Amino acid sequence: MNPFHSPSWAEAKEECGVMAIYAPNGDAARLIYYGLFALQHRGQESAGIAAFDGYSLSVRKNQGLVSQVFSEADIESLRGVLAIGHNRYSTTGSSSSRNFQPFVIDSKYGPMALAHNGNLVNAGEIRSRLLDKGVGLTSASDTELMIMDLAGSPKRQWMSRMKAAMGGWTGAFSFVLLTKEGVFAARDPWGLRPLAYGFTAEKAFVAASETCALSTLGCREIHEIEPGQIVFCDREGRVTSSRLEGLKTKSIRQASCLFEFVYFSRPDSVWNGLSVHEVRRIFGARLAIDSPVDADLVIPVPDSSISAAIGYSEASGIPYGEAFVKNRYIGRTFIEPSNFLRKRGVSLKFNVLTDSVKGKRIVVIDDSIVRGNTIRPLVAMLKNAGAKEIHVRVSSPPVRFPCMMGVDMGERKDLIANILPVEELAKWSGADSLAYLSLEAAGKAVGSLSKYCTACFSGEYPFAVDFSETKNRFEF
Repeated sequence: MNPFHSPSWAEAKEECGVMAIYAPNGDAARLIYYGLFALQHRGQESAGIAAFDGYSLSVRKNQGLVSQVFSEADIESLRGVLAIGHNRYSTTGSSSSRNFQPFVIDSKYGPMALAHNGNLVNAGEIRSRLLDKGVGLTSASDTELMIMDLAGSPKRQWMSRMKAAMGGWTGAFSFVLLTKEGVFAARDPWGLRPLAYGFTAEKAFVAASETCALSTLGCREIHEIEPGQIVFCDREGRVTSSRLEGLKTKSIRQASCLFEFVYFSRPDSVWNGLSVHEVRRIFGARLAIDSPVDADLVIPVPDSSISAAIGYSEASGIPYGEAFVKNRYIGRTFIEPSNFLRKRGVSLKFNVLTDSVKGKRIVVIDDSIVRGNTIRPLVAMLKNAGAKEIHVRVSSPPVRFPCMMGVDMGERKDLIANILPVEELAKWSGADSLAYLSLEAAGKAVGSLSKYCTACFSGEYPFAVDFSETKNRFEF
């Protein structure tokens, strides 16, 4: 596919958001509902909640935003002290309702529900193993493979079942599990995707993909779940945890996603002990030092570039301002049903404040350029509004490799940094200049790259990857 004419102008499809709650007042689903709003940025395609009332497990899930999926009657029907929730943006599997999460099944251990953020790179191997056992599969989702793998475990206790199953999974899997015994929250041993937990003043246990969701629900004592850690909260609110054994012998190193800082996480979240806003601000400041330019105004491409633009402005002394007005009713899942709308995609999402840019030299801060479908129309909009010069500064390194851990960035042939060198990209985009943050500078901003996955920038994956795996996924 030619990236310059792709029908999907969004730069990179997002992650998913997961939550698990024990609420002693029996209103776990309502807390999940409010918490999912704080994770809406991680997935706008579908949403779901599963709850256990001590006797049966109920689930409500559908396509759309959280506010569209659940009615008050839905929340009232999801009773119990235990619940899990999910916001979805598909990376594996189509938008079919069969792939909506949480997945819920009945097993020999009782009813269970699972919601997952990430991508298993050995899903084909797991699928073949389950099919060989006679397990019937109904979707293209990794999540179904995970829940079926757990349901078929011969281990006597859930913690042992989870450890045994996780030991056979390769890739990114931060997930929550609901059983009649309680709720679990676990991260893969590489720690690729975020997951944290905390406690409210009312003694509710909450686990969520990002700390911003925990703060939204008033959690205190917030802890990030460690790579390979499993946290369990039972039906009485007692919390225990355990770790996968034998990680050192497998030569597994921590490889948390660096792109969480660039784009995915909300700025008010903490990721690997660091403030997302502060890291993005440092990205921008470093970019100003390494790629300076004479200009009159620094502006961000809303919203994930705002922190970096503030940092660039502070370090350069160039005033910070806003020039793009974002239509927040057109999300990243916006469907473009015609060529006209496809061509108008970016301008439907953004308008320019003409008085802010007319006659001025503008520095545009963008968090990333993946397929190149957004930056060119934005530059054209600024020029049409009368900007004198436009200098694009990207607060991440060039994206040159596909992500196999749950981010739909496309194949190498789709990535603009593999198609055009920086000088030609600047000319093609219409900008007077264009520069990226270096990977070395990004590493300094987070302390060290030794604990991070930089695969999309460097091509160095934390484990062996079969690039045909994602292409050949069974679709429904």
